[in-house]
Amino acid sequence: MTRGKDGKTAGGKSSRGGSRELKVRVKTAKSRTASSQRWLERQLNDPYVARAKREGLRSRAAFKLTEIDDQYRFLKKGGRVVDLGAAPGGWSQIAAKRVGAPEEGRVVGIDILDIDAVPGVDFLHLDFLDPDAPDRLKALLGGPADVVLSDMAANATGHRKTDHLKIMALVEAAAEFAREVTKPGGAFLAKVLQGGTEPSLLATLKRNYATVRHVKPKASRADSAELYLLATGFRGGK
Repeated sequence: MTRGKDGKTAGGKSSRGGSRELKVRVKTAKSRTASSQRWLERQLNDPYVARAKREGLRSRAAFKLTEIDDQYRFLKKGGRVVDLGAAPGGWSQIAAKRVGAPEEGRVVGIDILDIDAVPGVDFLHLDFLDPDAPDRLKALLGGPADVVLSDMAANATGHRKTDHLKIMALVEAAAEFAREVTKPGGAFLAKVLQGGTEPSLLATLKRNYATVRHVKPKASRADSAELYLLATGFRGGK
């Protein structure tokens, strides 16, 4: 994560006599676009980013998985978990802790980006869409998965429809992989975008899983279009 070194705090008293929240303001830099300026200020003022740093977590996304699992309880001691699009490792950290990897459970992750080692997690530095990726993940996993996680996202183009199609293609690939490796009773969790999950994908998941729902954890920014698709109770079979 890149953090600005030229930030300053500005604060004061409200008209009611209470204290305003201190906000980090970032000086404008010629090399920084307006969008990157807004992103940096949002990061610096995000309480989940600060909390992740305090707790030694790789990203604020760790709290999204924590919230969802606290409610639906699919990460269990001794379980096998696959983390697709694992960088920078926040979801893998939570999964490893909750399944007790490596002593009791097992967590394997994959990403096209480099990932610093996480205790109890085996990572593949590889594009999930590479033809060799599924077999290499299965070999690392050493048995059927209890949970397949996907926080994969394609690079944004700024064109809403195009971005939606790109992320849905990743979700469909992740769902097909999950169908191949998940044991009966297992779960699949994937990031999607608001605007509707493709009807064909939803229909397939509803055939393969007992329950399919959309979830938006509190740790997901209110202005973000992301949702999470959670399918539980895998029925098994091809």
